[in-house]
Amino acid sequence: MRNFVKFTLIWYSQQFAIPFWIVGHVHLHLNNYHQLVEVGTSGIMHIFVIMGFWFDWKNYKKEYGNSND
Repeated sequence: MRNFVKFTLIWYSQQFAIPFWIVGHVHLHLNNYHQLVEVGTSGIMHIFVIMGFWFDWKNYKKEYGNSND
């Protein structure tokens, strides 16, 4: 189950990072949400994307090593 969650976070971060930052923030700012909901939602999406990038980076380093080629 842990590997599936890591895979899901990596997939999410790779598929939704740019659309989330472009479309997601425009949507959040154009609609009249309570500010706490807006900030909280944005923060959660940022955390998921950052976690996915981190796990993908760890997998990349494991697969290709630490060479500086």
